[in-house]
Amino acid sequence: MCLLVAALAGCSAGDGAAPVASGSPSAAPSPAPEATGAARSPEPTGAAGASAQPGNEAAGPGRAPTLAPGPGGAAPVFSRAEDRGAGAPKLVALTFDADMTADQGPRAARGERFDNPGLIAALRALKVPATVFMTGRWAEEYPRQARSIGTDPLFETANHSYSHHAFTPDCYGLPVIARTDMRGDVERAFRAFEKAGVRNTVPYFRFPGGCHDDAALRAVAPTGVTAVQWDVVSGDAFATDADAVAEQVLAGVRPGSLVVLHCTRSAAPVTEPAVRRIVPELRRRGYTFVKVSELMRG
Repeated sequence: MCLLVAALAGCSAGDGAAPVASGSPSAAPSPAPEATGAARSPEPTGAAGASAQPGNEAAGPGRAPTLAPGPGGAAPVFSRAEDRGAGAPKLVALTFDADMTADQGPRAARGERFDNPGLIAALRALKVPATVFMTGRWAEEYPRQARSIGTDPLFETANHSYSHHAFTPDCYGLPVIARTDMRGDVERAFRAFEKAGVRNTVPYFRFPGGCHDDAALRAVAPTGVTAVQWDVVSGDAFATDADAVAEQVLAGVRPGSLVVLHCTRSAAPVTEPAVRRIVPELRRRGYTFVKVSELMRG
C-alpha cells in the first residue's frame, strides 16, 4: 500500500472477486484519482476469524499461521479477526506499509524520504507490536532500517511486492505488472529482505493498493502467502492533519480490527503524531495491540 495513492482506501479491484478463505486455516507520482467500484470500499474481503491450527504453519518464509487456500488453490485473504460480539477480545493490529516503487530511485537520490525512522522509534517507545509490509525496493534503499525492523521482536515483516506495481488494472494510477511476472515479483521481495538481513519475515502479502482479483490471487498462490487486507482505513496517505487521521482510526476500530497505515515520510507525513494519539486512546478503551500473525491466530 502505499507510498503512492494506493492505500487511501481498501480495494479488491478487477473482474474476479476475492475468494473467501473457507474451512480451517493451515498453519510516487502525484496522487492519482481514487479507483472506482469496489476499490472505494474499506469492507473486508476474504475470511474473517481465522485461527491457526497448532503445528500446521507456513512452509514459506517465517513461522506464522496462514489460511487454507481459496477455491481452485488461490491465495487466501485475511482482513480482520472474527467478530465474536460483546465477548470478543479487544485486539487490534496496526500495520504499516513501507512503500517504494521500483523506479523511484532517482527521487530518493534527490533527497525524497520513503522511510520514517521517527515512526518506528515511536512504536518502540510506546511498545506497540506491529506488522510492517515492506517492498523489496524499500529494503534495498534502506537496508539498515530494514534489518533493524526485521530483527526486532516487536515487529514482523511482511511482503508488499518488490516493485509496488499494481496486480490489477486501474489501481490508483500505479504501473501494472504483467501476470506472468507476479509470482517472481513477490519472490524477489523475499530475496531482498534476506539480503538486507531481515529475519522476522512472515508469509503474508499485501497487494499494492490492496487491488487484486482472482487471477492475481492464483498467480501469487505458489509463493505460499496469505493476502492481508484491512477493515480500518487510516486515511494517512497524503494527509496533513494528524488529528483527523487519529479520529478516523479511533472511529473505525472494533475488536479484531486490522488498520492500514504507512511508514513513508514523503507520502504520509503525519502518521507518527497520529499514532502517538491513537495508541494511548485505544489502550484507555481496553485494546491490546498485536501483530497480524497474532490476530490471525485468534
